[in-house]
Amino acid sequence: MQIYLFKNIQVVNEGKTATKDLLIKNGRIEKVDDQITTQANAIEINGEGKFLLPGVIDDQVHFREPGLTHKANIYTESKAAVAGGVTSFMEMPNTIPPAFTLERLEEKYDIAAQTSLANYSFYIGTSNENADSTLAANAFKDRICGIKMFMGSSTGNLLVDNPLVLDRIFGESEMLIATHCEDEKIIKANMQKALQENRELTAADHPIIRNEEACFESSFYAIQLAKKHNARLHILHITTAKELQLFTNMLPLKDKRITSEVCVHHLHFTADDYATQGNFIKCNPAIKAGHNKAALWEALLDDRLDVIATDHAPHTFDEKNEPYLKAHAGLPLVQHALPLMLHYHQLGKISLEKIVEKMSHAVATCFAIKERGYIREGYFADLVMVDLNQPFTVNKSNILYKCGWSPFEQAGENGAPFQFPASITHTFVNGNLVYGKDSWNESIKGQRLLFNR
Repeated sequence: MQIYLFKNIQVVNEGKTATKDLLIKNGRIEKVDDQITTQANAIEINGEGKFLLPGVIDDQVHFREPGLTHKANIYTESKAAVAGGVTSFMEMPNTIPPAFTLERLEEKYDIAAQTSLANYSFYIGTSNENADSTLAANAFKDRICGIKMFMGSSTGNLLVDNPLVLDRIFGESEMLIATHCEDEKIIKANMQKALQENRELTAADHPIIRNEEACFESSFYAIQLAKKHNARLHILHITTAKELQLFTNMLPLKDKRITSEVCVHHLHFTADDYATQGNFIKCNPAIKAGHNKAALWEALLDDRLDVIATDHAPHTFDEKNEPYLKAHAGLPLVQHALPLMLHYHQLGKISLEKIVEKMSHAVATCFAIKERGYIREGYFADLVMVDLNQPFTVNKSNILYKCGWSPFEQAGENGAPFQFPASITHTFVNGNLVYGKDSWNESIKGQRLLFNR
């Protein structure tokens, strides 16, 4: 494997930023020091004026393979991820067929081994009918990121609303349980009320139908179950100010049994943006009124919210361009999540150290990921070099998602394309320079994530 030596780069890691040299050898971080002597056969990278971050670990993506590959596949979306500084991902089970068994799960791992440019893990899914096959994954808890549970409406038969099934899974799971929390009864009642108004519904109705109450009641129920069984619960994509009272910052992250995630689109968009974005920002749970966004930022910065993710969920342009009731819910985001956070850094909203904590360190800690998520000697060299002074604008020519569109195409002023102030210049996965200066080396694929459980 190629040896790389970064010289004079600003290393952002574990709450500090310092000028360092860093040596990559045999796929791992060999040495980090103030000065490292030039190495024979090493490719030197001048890091002056640049920043080196641990690769982003995205704990919630939908890459659509198998069964929905007209929208996306593991190859295309992992490539977009790497271009955005995401070196590892955890993918959801709502594919066709859904990943409800170990056999189906291993089929996805086989696809990723052959095609994924980033490191990968896959959640096993569950429904009201398959608790036995879900819990069989306990035997492989060091090789599977967790159980994904939809405690709110979803596609197919992934909804879990049987109290007996829920109680059993929370009681018997030895793995992290990641939940999508929205109360189905509340959503249905709100939908019925909206339909009775005899008008055409639009995307602006989405946060009214999938409202704050639906999120809070479901999250509260999940937390009650977790506390009853001392289960390891991770609630995905928190969207409301009300839910934040359910989480604490009084414990170190490593000691928390209940953790939470916030997604980049809920930190950026508000319900006001439906007027210009329409169905293209329709997602579940919904983007809500602005006071929720402000509360999410406050909770992220004071550590009630533990990690930042994307919930990357691509659909075709035509699927999003349907009338509201038929338009699919979800946004493609994995290529632009880190650049968006760097935008907020440039605005003074969040430090680089906090970005790294929430997008890398905390994810590794929450999921007990082995030897990743930090810039430490001996860890895998999953690294991202960024230039804070190299802006770029989102357009069709640089969007790598298979769906071919991004909500940031019209998220700038007056509906113009959004300009990000910083760029990812190099992305290393397991010590391989996969992406660098708009060139690609796809010869070596990512690895399966392992967990210290």
